[in-house]
Amino acid sequence: MSEMASDQESEGEVHPLVVESRPLPKATVLASLIEPFDDAAWELSFGQDVVVLPRAQLRDFAAAAKAAGFEMCVDVTAVDHHRARRERFELVVNLVSQRHGMRLRIRLIIPADDPTVPSLVSIYPGTNFFEREVFDMFGISFDDHPDMTRILMPDDWQGHPLRKDFGVGSVPVQFKESHQVT
Repeated sequence: MSEMASDQESEGEVHPLVVESRPLPKATVLASLIEPFDDAAWELSFGQDVVVLPRAQLRDFAAAAKAAGFEMCVDVTAVDHHRARRERFELVVNLVSQRHGMRLRIRLIIPADDPTVPSLVSIYPGTNFFEREVFDMFGISFDDHPDMTRILMPDDWQGHPLRKDFGVGSVPVQFKESHQVT
């Protein structure tokens, strides 16, 4: 090692030829799936492999995941962080690979001013109803979805009940007089 390189390292500088790599999972199938997506971040959350993606990469990543053996999408749901975070919504997609015996969670951060994401129906047809439920309950719409209509609430319902700014409402409860039994 040259004297100049050791001086730079001792001052806390990084040698220009050393490139920090992002963390990747130990499982080869997951590492090879995540590695081509430069903006994807992997984390381990409560023993679950999680990939955080930009929403524009969702469809490409899901197609790659299916080709890598994640043959089943078991859930698509959302979280409304409302005031807790800078970006309001989070979309969560859970995939399963029976061949590899593993699960993978995909998380996307979605801004409140543009709550749309690409649909996964063309890759995982079973997501049709999950995506409609997320649309109905949270107001997140899915581009290129074949039938983006309400699935749980009446068609004329105003608002999205699982958003944190949606009023809880009330139902008046009437109590009967209490009679003592003698």
